[in-house]
Amino acid sequence: MRIQEVFGKTLHDAPAEAELISHKLAVRAGLVRPLASGIYAWLPLGLRVLRRVERILREEMEAVGGQEVKMPVVLPAELWQPAGCWQGRFDGEPLKFDNHDGRHFVLGATHEEVVMALADHEVSSYRDLPRILFQIQARYHDTARPRDGLIRLREFTAKDAYSLDRDAAGLEDAYRRIVEAYLCVFARVGLSVIPLDADAGARGGAEGQEFSLLHPQGEDQAARCDHCDYAANSAIAEFIAPEGVSEAPAEMRKVATPDCKTIADVARFVGVETRQTLKAVFFMHNESAFVFAVIRGDLDVSEARLINALGGGCIRPATEDEIRAVGAEPGYASPIGLRVRAESGGEGIIVVADRSVQMGANFVVGANEAGYHLTGVNAPRDFAVTVIADIARAYDGAVCARCGEGRLQLEQVIELGHCFRLGARCSERIGVTYLDEAGQNRPVMMGSYSIGLDRLVAAIIEEHHDEQGIIWPRSVAPFDVHIVTLGKDRTYHERGRLLYEDLRRAGLEVLLDDRPERPGVKFADADLIGVPLRLTVSERALERETLEAKWRHSDERFDVSLEDAVQEVRYLTADR
Repeated sequence: MRIQEVFGKTLHDAPAEAELISHKLAVRAGLVRPLASGIYAWLPLGLRVLRRVERILREEMEAVGGQEVKMPVVLPAELWQPAGCWQGRFDGEPLKFDNHDGRHFVLGATHEEVVMALADHEVSSYRDLPRILFQIQARYHDTARPRDGLIRLREFTAKDAYSLDRDAAGLEDAYRRIVEAYLCVFARVGLSVIPLDADAGARGGAEGQEFSLLHPQGEDQAARCDHCDYAANSAIAEFIAPEGVSEAPAEMRKVATPDCKTIADVARFVGVETRQTLKAVFFMHNESAFVFAVIRGDLDVSEARLINALGGGCIRPATEDEIRAVGAEPGYASPIGLRVRAESGGEGIIVVADRSVQMGANFVVGANEAGYHLTGVNAPRDFAVTVIADIARAYDGAVCARCGEGRLQLEQVIELGHCFRLGARCSERIGVTYLDEAGQNRPVMMGSYSIGLDRLVAAIIEEHHDEQGIIWPRSVAPFDVHIVTLGKDRTYHERGRLLYEDLRRAGLEVLLDDRPERPGVKFADADLIGVPLRLTVSERALERETLEAKWRHSDERFDVSLEDAVQEVRYLTADR
């Protein structure tokens, strides 16, 4: 391809709103163009990179027995409604709409229910299992705050896969093989990811793994022990909570706490440590149940752990009106005096208390009246709970629960993919079974596996760039070779064109820059676009019957024989 024929120009300046280097360089190099917030068009150079990433994903998925399918992005709502809510499994909700018949649809962001619906038709016997299905498809989720260029989009491309197995052992085998395939994918595209223990969240099922890139501007957090090899998403990382205050139970008293808007304000005013206060956090579960989360004031609630304590589903923050409707007062709330649902069920709000409420005494809590708190509060003497569970989020410096010696270090990361063992959760909810060898109905076991391609490309740029531009790994580069011709004499441009044709016939992907531009402009564009090998056709080089060659990742220049250029370049760019 000649660079002057490429649709999409290189730009000198990055978008004003761009913060991540991948956002700046992807736009400047002409890979993508923004059309709306979180919605980008891929231009020819960027699409060539995306297609190479797709090829690697297909090769690795097929190597573990994956079969490619294509499922619709427009999904009937009834497939999702059994999940217990309409909220998305990502950041934001699916986009909902009705057709001309009034039937409800969503733009799908994940396809577990679709796969189960297909399995209900195609799987009847143990002979139909195991299977691994995968697809590469555009997705949409209506995230409220798309940002960071290709990292957090509304419309994105994902490779998702689903394993269908007879039992837990089969699921574990599929899970292991796909995790290994993912590690191969990341290695082939030049990314040094770290596997993290992760939670399936609204999907339900057992914990799995996320694959993340350490990055100071990442949107997520990893917790890694400085003593053992434990690493997990901070939302579910296991840690040992610090001890609370130990003293004899006191009498509960109401005290005025004027202008105390935060836990720190309350603790300072009353004269206690934050660990002797209780924090209230409010949610709606599946849009129908009010959830009152109670946790010690020195800790924060992990929404992932709270969802698990609720048995799955979806949560969102409750509004002030919803909080007041149950008898609580925002900023001064506690479960004291409220109607609490019993663990066995019934009416009332759901109170989920973190185990930290059992690690201490004489807590300070809200009095459900603006400007007042209660002191000397003890559980379970003074308030009821529906369930007690670990719902605290790990913090920097927490003691690692795995080894009991190290400290968890929190680091920002960009999540690139995940693998989850969902087990029988989806199949039991929808009623998808198969007949085993004994003729008994058994639920189909499922695993869910995903990689976001747009953010994968962005992550490659984040890890492979310098001040001049992108440095593509050869496996995903838009071209193998970038030819630059210099000089006003048409002889040099014609020689570059002949070399371009010879290399293409030899099976290489080549970008030719024979524009009538200054050398500095051409070299700057070559560095910005980031093709691995640059060949320069110039008067000085041709006088020596050579070409000047330079790897994008190195400042060193070396000569390539003009007579043997095709053979030498093929050798240089070959996979070895």
